[in-house]
Amino acid sequence: MNQFWKKHMNKQIKLITLAALFCGITTITTATFANVQSSEKAEKHVEEKDDGHGHEAKNEHKEEKNDGHGHEGKNEHEEEKDDGHGHEGKNEHEEEKDDGHGHEGKNEHEEEKDDGHGHEGKNEHEEEGAGVKLSKEQLNLAEINITVLEPQAMTYSIYAQGEIKANDYTSYLVSPRVDSVILKRHVALGDHVEINQPLVTLFSESMAEAQASYRLADSEWKRVQKLGRKAVGDKRFIEAQTDYEADLGRLYAFGLSADAITSLATNTKKLGQYTLNAETSGAVLSDNFRQGQRIESGGTLFDLADEDTLWVEARLAPSMELDLPENSKAQVNVGNNTYIATVTQKAHTIDPVTRTRIIRLQVQNDGHKLHPGLFADIYFALETDKKVLTVPEEALMRGSDGDWMVFVEENGEFKGVEVELGRQLGKSREIKGLPAGTKVVTTGAFYVAAEIAKGSFDAHNH
Repeated sequence: MNQFWKKHMNKQIKLITLAALFCGITTITTATFANVQSSEKAEKHVEEKDDGHGHEAKNEHKEEKNDGHGHEGKNEHEEEKDDGHGHEGKNEHEEEKDDGHGHEGKNEHEEEKDDGHGHEGKNEHEEEGAGVKLSKEQLNLAEINITVLEPQAMTYSIYAQGEIKANDYTSYLVSPRVDSVILKRHVALGDHVEINQPLVTLFSESMAEAQASYRLADSEWKRVQKLGRKAVGDKRFIEAQTDYEADLGRLYAFGLSADAITSLATNTKKLGQYTLNAETSGAVLSDNFRQGQRIESGGTLFDLADEDTLWVEARLAPSMELDLPENSKAQVNVGNNTYIATVTQKAHTIDPVTRTRIIRLQVQNDGHKLHPGLFADIYFALETDKKVLTVPEEALMRGSDGDWMVFVEENGEFKGVEVELGRQLGKSREIKGLPAGTKVVTTGAFYVAAEIAKGSFDAHNH
């Protein structure tokens, strides 16, 4: 019985073992078949990942990475890039460029040019060249005037600072010819004097000696003349005459007038005293002395100037070349008064102190409103040697780069155009870089600039 069961049990074990082996083979086959199906599905999925442009998604390198189970393996880097939806991920650089909507992003330069609205921005030069159209109402409201540029000869002026000076050719310095003491003044600063009018009385020892000598010579000469040439002889006659004339000449040289010399014959109590009279009419410009003061020979007592005509000294930079012919005119402004002066002299040397070149003009001082020492604004009238293009100063504007520009109108559109500046011609400025016939905004340029700037701002914020 026991042997029977043993045989039976061994038979059952063998059957079970064979069944198990059969089931294992079946499982392996089934798994293999399942793996084959899975591989086919994977290949089909790969085909679905084609970019729609006829390009396969996987490269040869990827196919070599089969994991041995029927699936094509992805490398570590590719697995990290997988988005979890069966699609291969893009590399880091590509992800940064992607905008999140399946489109590749623009590079940094392109992003900077993008205005945020899907439009590429204009460069700086293009923005400066932007134009604007204005309605008639805007033109009238802003008082915009448009002028057609035409070359023309321009009259302009050159400005220079100057000073009113006394006319040295009609002025006179009053000074003693011998060392003297001032006894009395007869006129004061600012007084207007006439010819032979007494100015100052002085005393001098030398003058006293000269006056005494003259009296003797005058007396002897009169006596000799009365006796006659034959009575006194030629020698004595000539000596008396010579002494008289020498003493008379010395008094003249000392500054005495003819009337003062004549009075010496009758006035014997004031030897040494003498009076200086005005040699010309004019105004007293200076009298810097005191009574009782001793003054040396040649020292200035008074400065007399004829103020009917005065000088105007204009000071110019040495580098400024002006073709100013003699007798050319200039406008002189002193305070609220305007005068017309005439060029009389041009200095050929440079002032060592001010380092300027002096041009001298002469002006008529009607009404004696001008006085030496006053400052003056001088405008020399000149004319261009050829025709030029000019615009008013208010037509010029600064561009974004700092260059000067004007606004040109063409077909109803206003644009800024850079120009090169030339000479200052009065209230206008010479410009270069535009052809004749160009329509330029001469007034209201600021409004046009504002409208162009406004248009550029709106274009970036629509």
